[in-house]
This record gives sequence, structure tokens and C-alpha cells, in this order.
Amino acid sequence: MVDLLNVTLLGIIEGITEFLPISSTGHLLIAERWLGQRSDLFNIVIQAGAILAVCLIYRHRLVSLFANWRQPEQRDYLAKLAVAFLITAVLGLIAVKMGFQLPTELHGVAWALIIGGIWMIAAEQIAARRPESSKITWTVAILVGLAQMVAGLFPGTSRSGATIFIALLAGTNNRSAATEFAFLVGIPTMFAASGYELFDKVHHGQVGQVDWPAVAVGFVVSTIVAFIAVKWLLTFIQTHRFTAFAIYRIVFGALLLALLPAATG
Repeated sequence: MVDLLNVTLLGIIEGITEFLPISSTGHLLIAERWLGQRSDLFNIVIQAGAILAVCLIYRHRLVSLFANWRQPEQRDYLAKLAVAFLITAVLGLIAVKMGFQLPTELHGVAWALIIGGIWMIAAEQIAARRPESSKITWTVAILVGLAQMVAGLFPGTSRSGATIFIALLAGTNNRSAATEFAFLVGIPTMFAASGYELFDKVHHGQVGQVDWPAVAVGFVVSTIVAFIAVKWLLTFIQTHRFTAFAIYRIVFGALLLALLPAATG
């Protein structure tokens, strides 16, 4: 019962934080110190649950893109999504082959939260001074792919935050357009990561060692919570900047640094 509650809480945390620009990986690392550490497969699959929520929310957009792919505008957008994904995927595979391990030290997460929050405030102020543009350029697509990779390597950065704000800085300074592209790029990225991790478990005969009921509960909870969170976020950014999230990151990171000696001692 306790483990089920812990798994549910982790699913809720993932669902809330995956698409809000506050870092899901960072929050999960912090939560696992008290709720118990989970496998990489568990964390990636519950992230995929959050991605499924985005698929459901953007289902009409996705159907339109693929159904009308012969139209130059739609084909161009799909190509940019593909390039951003491929950049992340190729660099991610290189990092895996090189044996890169995600740093789990909480001081680093705390500093990433603070620095990311400051960067978000600065980036949005810079973007606000430019003429509004909803266009996704090739520069934006390439930088979003690189930003996803950086966010994946450094917990606390936030994949959604890194991709949205690099898009804002690179010229797509319409919040809704930048957010949509960032979220749509995340769909193949996270599903590919989940598939790769599952294949690795099967390949090494570790499927029986996976706590599948826990994975299933976390996946379902994450999907439901993320659906609600993303729906709210898309409404919120119509009339608000991301400043509240930046302040949250800075305050939370600072509190984490202040409490770390007690929490880790």
C-alpha cells in the first residue's frame, strides 16, 4: 500500500512537472530521496505517459499535419520537427555509447533550477522587445533539438523550459507557437527514449526484474495529471508570461540549497 502511494505520488509529480518549465527530472530526483528510488525505465515510461497526454491534447494538430503533409507549409513544419528530433536522438545515442550517466547530485539540480529561472526571465524580456513572430525557422528547429539534448544531460534544466525559451530567443517569440513546437518535438523524443529503455531491458533479459504494476500505475497517473496540467498551461500562457515559473524555480532552488545539509546529512 505504501509503495502504491509512493508510485502514485511520483506519477503526479511527473504529470505536473514534465511540461511546466520547472524540470520533471529534477523534481523526481528530489522526490525519490523520500519516496524511494526507481529504475530508469520507470522514470522514462511515466514521462512517456505525460507525452501521451500531449498527443491527446494536440491530436487534431497531429492529424492535420500528417493528413495534409503534401501542403508545403505542413511538410516544412514536419521536416523541422523531424530534424529537431534527430539531433536529440543522434546526440543522445552518442552520449549513451560514451557511457554518460545522469548526475543525480542535488546541489547541481538546485543550481540548475536557479540559473534556469534567471535565464527564463532574461530570455522572455529579450523576446518581448522584438516584433512578434509565430514562424518556426530552421534555426529554431536546430537549436530546439540541441536544447533537448542539454536538458536531458543536466537534471534541473527542464526540457520544456530549455526548448520553449531557446525558441523564444531564436525568433519564435509567440509563446503559444514556441510552446506547441517544443511539446510536439517531445512526442517522438520521449517515446523513443521509452522504447530504447524497454528494448535494452528485453535484450539483457531484465524484463522479469521490472515492477510492471508500479510502472503501469505511474504511467496512468502521469497521463491523467499531465493532461490537466498541459490544458491549464496552454490557457495560462495566452495571457501570462512564464515569470511565475521562473520565480518558483529560483525560490525552490534556493530553499533546496539551504535545506540540503539537513536533507542529506
